[in-house]
Amino acid sequence: MTDFDDAVNKVRGFTRFYTKKAGVLNELLLNSNYGLTEARILHELNALGQTTAKHLVAELELDPAYVSRVLKKFEKSGLVARTQSDKDKRLQVIALTDGGKNEYLVLNEKSAQLFGSLLEDLNLLDRSKLLSAMDEIQALLGRHDENAQAYQLRSHRPGDMGWIIGAHGRLYSEEYGWDDTFEAMVAKIAAEFIENFDPKSECCWIAERAGRNIGSAMVVKENEATAKLRLVIVDPDARGLGVGVKLVAECINFSRQAGYSKMTLWTYDNLHAAIGIYKKLGFKLAGEEAHHSFGADLVGQYWQLDL
Repeated sequence: MTDFDDAVNKVRGFTRFYTKKAGVLNELLLNSNYGLTEARILHELNALGQTTAKHLVAELELDPAYVSRVLKKFEKSGLVARTQSDKDKRLQVIALTDGGKNEYLVLNEKSAQLFGSLLEDLNLLDRSKLLSAMDEIQALLGRHDENAQAYQLRSHRPGDMGWIIGAHGRLYSEEYGWDDTFEAMVAKIAAEFIENFDPKSECCWIAERAGRNIGSAMVVKENEATAKLRLVIVDPDARGLGVGVKLVAECINFSRQAGYSKMTLWTYDNLHAAIGIYKKLGFKLAGEEAHHSFGADLVGQYWQLDL
């Protein structure tokens, strides 16, 4: 058996375990009158307000004939009603009736109770681990989905500095061959930021997608007039989404609002993607210096931006 075959079997085993835990093996879900797919269609109808059969088929990736049968069943039971579309007289719009909405609420409450019972036996740490693992699964399996490309920026919180340190250590070792003295330097910068953090003059932005950190950028106070940009990184899986530009732009905006008149940064001439971002946002090269650091011969660069 190959490693891939073993991985497939493990995924299948996890699926069997989870479907049993989630109570979806029974023919009727949660002791209701509906199977799993019927319940999902009911959920989708409630979320959309009104829709068409064609949209349900595309959204849920179901067989059109099956969706048609379910909708006829729902209509016969008084759960849905069809009306002619105002925009296209050829289309029929489908929506839940009051009875359908009540059925959805009952089913939704049973589902919340089931999954609440799964979580209540876990302590806060184990619950956090479970939710993080779920976020990771969703992010990995949905990596190529259009919705998975959305991300948000937020301020740092406990645990983020550890991610920043680890991400820098891994990426710069794998892509540039730098040794662990670079990770040690990042750890010192992160520790100093936390120990001396002043929210009026400093910030750390974290880019997050599906509950997973994918980037960071930090502003620290160099002096009263000068902000320093530090620890800019983007996860390789998130490249091409504009995360780096967005992070640095937010740092620039923060620095202007904080009253700084200049922003500086230190980087290396082989970090072409990062330098491209700095140039795009108006930074100018102010000086270079060759030296040996992190187990490599490097050319350090000093960039600055007038705010």
